[in-house]
Amino acid sequence: MNIQPIFGYSLVSVIADFISAMLIRATGLNLRMTYCERLQLLGLGKLFEISEILPSEDIAALVYLWNPFTIVTCVGFNTTPVENLFIISSLYGACIRVAPLAVFGWVIASHLSLYPTGNGPDAIPRKLFLMYKKDEDDSSSKGRVEHNGLTEQRSFSWKPVGLFIVWVFIWTLYTLVLCGIFMRNYGGLSEMFSRLSVHCPRPSGAINLVFSGKWTYGFILTVKDLSPNIGVLWYFFAEVFEFFRDFFLIVFHVNILFMILPLAIRLKHRPCFLAFVYMAICSILKPYPSVGDSALYLVLLALFFNELSEMQFSVFLFCGYVGVSLLSPVMHNLWIWRGTGNANFYFATGMAYACFQIVLVVESVSAMLNHDRKIRKLVAAT
Repeated sequence: MNIQPIFGYSLVSVIADFISAMLIRATGLNLRMTYCERLQLLGLGKLFEISEILPSEDIAALVYLWNPFTIVTCVGFNTTPVENLFIISSLYGACIRVAPLAVFGWVIASHLSLYPTGNGPDAIPRKLFLMYKKDEDDSSSKGRVEHNGLTEQRSFSWKPVGLFIVWVFIWTLYTLVLCGIFMRNYGGLSEMFSRLSVHCPRPSGAINLVFSGKWTYGFILTVKDLSPNIGVLWYFFAEVFEFFRDFFLIVFHVNILFMILPLAIRLKHRPCFLAFVYMAICSILKPYPSVGDSALYLVLLALFFNELSEMQFSVFLFCGYVGVSLLSPVMHNLWIWRGTGNANFYFATGMAYACFQIVLVVESVSAMLNHDRKIRKLVAAT
């Protein structure tokens, strides 16, 4: 067996993860410095001692690199590390307000997977559309807006919006041109949009492109492949009557869209945390989730380590994630390979995993809102 392709896949995944960790650290440093600066401007520097604020960027980078979910994605030879790299690049570009980088990451991530398409405009690049200015004149309150105790001058500008749209067009066209060049011997772009390409390693180690008769994005939306995974939709659609299949497909997919606007309104003052919420919800409801999705949203959660220090059920959630991570492969082996178990055992671990993710999202959002409410009360008292 030729191990060179396998080594190459692993090397690409490891390099992508290291670059992602570096970008996560830079993003976390930007967020922490902004957080400390805001506290000092609000006169809360003494109540929240800067020395007590832990370096969340270092914690997040270590969480991503040493997370077992991240290591498993490298061992599995899939494209999740590369997809996560582009999503994190988009987040980093938005935090430093560099439109080309933010749009590039968003476009490539949307090309690799369907769900970043809906998350991007409402979460990550939104920061590009706001122009922030320091309050130079305390006697003037024109254009000053207060969100959760944080007073700032904020003005909406159409220039970043136009710049964002231009770069979306440029990077999308660039991506399609490259795909057209790569696919010219396999039917061109029409074949890429109409069929799903699968990389199959041959015994010699070379790569052969095999095209199956399934739609690319439609493959995700129609949920035709009911192979067991860590999600819950495969079991549901295996049991549901065919007459109700289209109805429940619409319900599950539209459910994600219904959550975008309310969350964007409630968490508009924390766009990076909003990105975490979106990614966690997509990981719960998408038909083909992977542990790489959890590795991504967990590292975004670690960026807000200081704000979520009073989060409840932390130990319970940690033990739950560890338990599900250990039981899921065991149940899969008993059912698929040994034949001594049944689908209900493996599906139970998937249900538990989904429940733990829901509790994590609810508790983290509650802890963040309580933190902002606490700052508002302290500002009102001073």
